[in-house]
Amino acid sequence: MALKIFNTLTKEEEEFVPINDKKVRMYVCGVTVYDDIHMGHARSIIVFDMVARYLRYKGYDVYHVTNFTDVDDKIINKANETGMDPLALSRMYIDHYFEDLGKLGVRKADMYPKASESIDDIIEMVKKIIDAGYGYVLEDGSVYFDVGMVKDYGKLSGNKLEEMLSGARIDVDDTKRSPADFAVWKAAKPGEVSWDSPWGKGRPGWHIECSAMVLHHLGETLDIHGGGNDLIFPHHENEILQSESVTGKPLAKYWMHNGMLQVEGEKMAKSLKNFFTVRDVMEVYSTEEVRFYFLNTHYRGPLTYGEDALNEAAAALRRLQHTYSELKDYLETASGSYDADDLFKRSRAEFIEHMDDDLNTRGAISVLFDLSRESNKLMQHELLSKKGAKCILMLFEEFDQMLGILPKIEIGADQVDDVMDVLISVRQELRKRKLYDLADKIRDGLKEKGIVIEDTADGVKWRTE
Repeated sequence: MALKIFNTLTKEEEEFVPINDKKVRMYVCGVTVYDDIHMGHARSIIVFDMVARYLRYKGYDVYHVTNFTDVDDKIINKANETGMDPLALSRMYIDHYFEDLGKLGVRKADMYPKASESIDDIIEMVKKIIDAGYGYVLEDGSVYFDVGMVKDYGKLSGNKLEEMLSGARIDVDDTKRSPADFAVWKAAKPGEVSWDSPWGKGRPGWHIECSAMVLHHLGETLDIHGGGNDLIFPHHENEILQSESVTGKPLAKYWMHNGMLQVEGEKMAKSLKNFFTVRDVMEVYSTEEVRFYFLNTHYRGPLTYGEDALNEAAAALRRLQHTYSELKDYLETASGSYDADDLFKRSRAEFIEHMDDDLNTRGAISVLFDLSRESNKLMQHELLSKKGAKCILMLFEEFDQMLGILPKIEIGADQVDDVMDVLISVRQELRKRKLYDLADKIRDGLKEKGIVIEDTADGVKWRTE
């Protein structure tokens, strides 16, 4: 069965076929860094971490980019309140973000571009939008995108321009051509962080940064563009307008959106003041419990947040983890004759079938529970052979490559050097035997875990990112 993904653009599940064979370019909208991330952000982060993991499991070469919006009204306002420099404030919260990422067991994206470091690319794209006839400059130096120039407006969200404009009004002092037009470059106000541009000092609008980053880092057309479904309109809709007005090509082949985390029927959001930070939640719950809570539901559906829901998830996960631990103990004394080949093949096929069906992690986790129940019965009656117990353990660990919900072996600080010495030695031996693909697999696998191996004139060195 081929992997199928629900495409927000076509409103259908489609077979996933990358533009360039096995290479996948994926861009996921990140956060505006004016505060610590909350559990609503965590859901999107963990969902697309799972997507990247599964694509790599399927043999795809994934290049994953997530941005930081580090120039924004909210950041400027927070900086004014605290007396900090806006960019210093955003840098502080970016550091916090990566700390929280570690707590969530998330593998880092390949690149995290920032709006403040993409100004040249943004200005260049604004120029192209103006040259193509889609942008216009106001007297104060702001640049707006003329939505009325677009013929297929609303193809992602389903919103119709005529419906939006009926009943809308333009204030007397509003110099935009239409209420639907949006800023791609904002003229600087006194005291604001700003950059020089052909239109005067200013800063990027919100939507333009993603279009510029995608074009610079990933090219004209992506394989996957992702984010929360609250971004479909206006953010992703406006990204499409900007990018496609410049390139004349589709911005993305597949659009993926996760459902919102809800609190009492409303999405979790800082603006609604109904949010719970990852830092606070992770003081009570483990990495694996939080990941299980998010992944034990389909990524596109809504999810209700609350302590009862988290506690229920933690209790269910403990049953799986208990079986996993029991299998390890049982392996030492296994004396049965059942090798579990049929159980292994059936469970593996069912797990992959669920994951290929629009990354249905809830269905995939149900396979783990079925496997857990059958394993417990087999161990209870001492039917499993050593080979059978080892096969089921391997299957648990294989599935966990995508989920990240099983307990990890804790390695003491004094053991890390020894472990790395062994890995480096194995890698060196593989290189001597010209088995470069296997040597690179060790290097790339460690990089995903935040450990960088460097071949220097003084020998092989390693460091953590």
